[in-house]
Amino acid sequence: MTLNSIKVEDSSGNTNDGTEASSSSSSSQPNGVHKVCLPPHRTTFQKLRHRLSEIFFPDDPLHKFKNQTALRKFVLGLQFFFPVFEWGPKYNLMLLRSDIIAGITIASLAIPQGISYAKLANLPPIIGLYSSFVPPLIYSVLGSSRHLAVGPVSIASLVMGTMLSQAVTYSKEPTLYLQLAFTSTLIAGCLQAAMGFFRLGFIIDFLSKATLLGFMAGAAVIVSLQQLKGLLGIVHFTNEMAIIPVLTSVFENRNEWMWQTVVMGGCFLIFLLSARQISARNPKLFWVSAAAPLVSVILSTVIVYLIKNETHVIPTIGHLPKGINPPSVNKLHFGGPYMALALRVGIITGILALTEGIAVGRTFAAMENYQVDGNKEMTAIGLMNIVGSCASCFVTTGSFSRSAVSYNAGGKSVVSNIIMAATVLITLLFLMPLFQYTPNVILAAIIITAVIGLIDYQGAFRLWKVDKLDCIACLSSFFGVLFISVPVGLLIAVGISVFKILLHVTRPNTNALGYISSTRSFQSLSRYTTAVRIPSFLIIAVEAPFYFANSTYLHERTLRWIREEEDRIKANQEPPIKCVIIDMTAVTAIDTSGIDTICELRRILEKRSLKLVLANPVGNVMEKLFNSNALEAFGLDGLYLTVSEAVDDISSSWKPEKGPAQPLTI
Repeated sequence: MTLNSIKVEDSSGNTNDGTEASSSSSSSQPNGVHKVCLPPHRTTFQKLRHRLSEIFFPDDPLHKFKNQTALRKFVLGLQFFFPVFEWGPKYNLMLLRSDIIAGITIASLAIPQGISYAKLANLPPIIGLYSSFVPPLIYSVLGSSRHLAVGPVSIASLVMGTMLSQAVTYSKEPTLYLQLAFTSTLIAGCLQAAMGFFRLGFIIDFLSKATLLGFMAGAAVIVSLQQLKGLLGIVHFTNEMAIIPVLTSVFENRNEWMWQTVVMGGCFLIFLLSARQISARNPKLFWVSAAAPLVSVILSTVIVYLIKNETHVIPTIGHLPKGINPPSVNKLHFGGPYMALALRVGIITGILALTEGIAVGRTFAAMENYQVDGNKEMTAIGLMNIVGSCASCFVTTGSFSRSAVSYNAGGKSVVSNIIMAATVLITLLFLMPLFQYTPNVILAAIIITAVIGLIDYQGAFRLWKVDKLDCIACLSSFFGVLFISVPVGLLIAVGISVFKILLHVTRPNTNALGYISSTRSFQSLSRYTTAVRIPSFLIIAVEAPFYFANSTYLHERTLRWIREEEDRIKANQEPPIKCVIIDMTAVTAIDTSGIDTICELRRILEKRSLKLVLANPVGNVMEKLFNSNALEAFGLDGLYLTVSEAVDDISSSWKPEKGPAQPLTI
């Protein structure tokens, strides 16, 4: 059978026998029915190359290198791998002035946050300052975001501290704990850099926004409850991260509560939350929220210093060593019974850090109308953590709170990260003795204030309003974290995301279509009241690829559409169905199982004296149908360019009981 016999030609206008269409009019039949073209011929290698390019290089990152001289390509290569060479030559004193202000402002937030998040990860406070010094310098050379402020973040710190503390505690085995923390950071960095280099950013998309919303809210509640240890002055406290063990530990140790820490913690918590509200209501006063943590640290330290001779009951940070980051290469270990734990912690914290960092970078890039290369960002964050793991740092990424402060303070480039790192360096070299009397309770208050912002109840309400399944996923993740554990909650979040994907793939939408005369188009009968059925036709739209995973469902659902339509026709005494048209406009792909399903449907309907017609198959679907010889069984009038042409052409061929044939023109 030739291509032309079923109204098919290739994209150049050539029929199967090699003859060329002489004019545009020759590509349509006398009755106005157009031929359905095959896509341009490509070899298997060309198809594979195109597919891999769409998967790994959808943004065509090398388009700047086309038609350039060797020298220009070298310069572009430097700019591609080291964005500092792109923005550096354009930098000026006006930008520097803005970045100095922004850098000092975010440093006032980064210093107390760094100490607090290190405590959150059950690490020595000094590790938090180390992690706010080296990583920002690395990112300023490799990062492509102008506004991303990097450092420790609450979620990654929480997950690392929770997972490591379940097996090892810092108080009992400090050396082993540090080894696991630095090794996990190296693993996280290697994973992040590899994902960026091999352009595997689509993997983090399995963590949907809905599940992350629930995960972060649950983690925020658990973290806040954990800080009751510092706010109440409890010495013996549980290491578990679930709401029931935490609350049980709080009330079982009532005899350890100290009114001094409760009063101080409550006052500073009210101060921090009030400052946050002031900045939220008036963005011009962003500096109030940014400066509040540092002001709290200074005031609480002065208060504790002044009353040190009166009372010694308020626990403090104690001595912190002066000096820059010591090397930690000797603390990286890749063997022993805890290697699996380090690997697990590194993978989970690495993915969480990537998700937050890229989301924050893209948010501010959209606000300033520039693009951020997600894969380059993953590479930059990964190398930042690799270097950091060798310089006594734990997992770092882009922080939303610090980036927001930098943006509101007028930061123009990543130089603000350099200024912040320089400020932290001065602190490490000269100001460490001042933190000796900083109370632990103030760190607990800072952590609570920071993580409360992760509870987005308004976002949960929007999910319920827009997508109930997304809201269920959010709540499942939230309660998984709250009542079981943080790692299990994360697994629930990923599992629900994957389940949602499988649900949409295996149970795609199908709709019966009707004709809307005012628009001359076919639309869903259940959606548009103005859509009318075409007598003797059942038109079904499939809104998903035809895959092995859904072919059985689509087979059964199509037969059910026919049965329901026949029941409706019988009840209303209308003309019987003669033709079933499947609108394949949204069928973006098909496999052999899908082709077999279509052929099986055609045979079943043929036995019931019903005609099956395919309308508007896309290029690759058309090619596979043709190569499988499935189209031969459909005959001359089994394939059409549009549903309208199919209805007109087929109805014109039907002979009425009386009078000449009258085509149904739409």
